[in-house]
Amino acid sequence: MRIVWTVSARQKRDQAIEYVAQESLRAAFNQLNEIELQADRLLEHPNMGRPGKIRGTRELVIRQTPFIIGYRVKGDVVQIVRFLHGAQNR
Repeated sequence: MRIVWTVSARQKRDQAIEYVAQESLRAAFNQLNEIELQADRLLEHPNMGRPGKIRGTRELVIRQTPFIIGYRVKGDVVQIVRFLHGAQNR
């Protein structure tokens, strides 16, 4: 399996990390590291996230961060389609 981020999900992630970095580079690094570690866990456990609001998607709450990733599994690809702050309206 492999992970593929959509352009929009990657941009949202990068914007969020850049925002955090304005206050603390260490916090930004730690959050980005946690996002990547947990996303990588989807390679072995693609159904570990809760069912998403959109049919065929799942949501993974990224622990130790305020973020959620929305994803879908297609064959051997985990496609990350959304990246959002947990306080955002979905």
